[in-house]
Order: sequence, then C-alpha cells, then structure tokens
Amino acid sequence: MAFSADPDGGGGGFTEPNVVPLVDVMLVLLIIFMVTASVSQNVKVELPKATIDARPPAPKVPPITLSVRSGGEIFWGDELLTDKSLLDSRLAVEAQKTPQPEVLLRADKETKYSLIQDATTRVRVAGMRSINFVSEPES
Repeated sequence: MAFSADPDGGGGGFTEPNVVPLVDVMLVLLIIFMVTASVSQNVKVELPKATIDARPPAPKVPPITLSVRSGGEIFWGDELLTDKSLLDSRLAVEAQKTPQPEVLLRADKETKYSLIQDATTRVRVAGMRSINFVSEPES
C-alpha cells in the first residue's frame, strides 16, 4: 500500500526529504561518542622511569663580549685590542676550555658589515661553537 501527497492519487510522491530519522541517528551517535570519550580518559599508561644523572650540571661560564666600533676598533669586554693577532690568540685559548663560553658580538649602527664579518670569521676559525649577535629591542 503506497501513500501519496497528491490528493488526486497521481503518485508524484513527496517533494521534501524527511530529516527526522537523520536527526535521530545523529543524536544517538553524539551520545555514543560522548560516552566513549569520557570512558577513554581513564586509560592506564605505564610511564618509563626517569634516571637520575649523578653528574652535577655544567657550571655556567660567563660569555665573552666582543664590541666592534664603526672605526674598526675591537673591544674584548671593556679592553681595547690594538692588534687582531691578540684577538686570535685569546679566542684560541677560550676555544680550548670545556665548556666553551659563548661569544656575544655587538656593533655600532654605522659599522660596515665587512668588519662584523671579519670578527665573526675570526671567532669561527678559532673554533668557538656559539656566537650571538646583540642588538637593541624594537620599540
């Protein structure tokens, strides 16, 4: 036995889909997912045990501050280095230390990049592993 919305009985059928069963199924699925999500939070996980390292942490080494002025002068901290070979020898001594100190390189705004590159190259050739550039924060 067929039902029709056509009062004449022509058999044209319904023109709009019935979404009530779809909404029912979606609500049932939503409830199922909510129940399983709350149950799955109680999963027992066996975590690995942490090993305690008996060695003390490495002591902090104060960084080396190199400053390059626009005229080409290089400062080791506050001391003016008059000769580039003095810079190379000091860097070679610092590179042999364990742990190595990091190098902080500062330069004036007007300093040519070739002077900064020369200082960076000397630090790398000496064997220093960490070099950082110091600048002012943006305002």
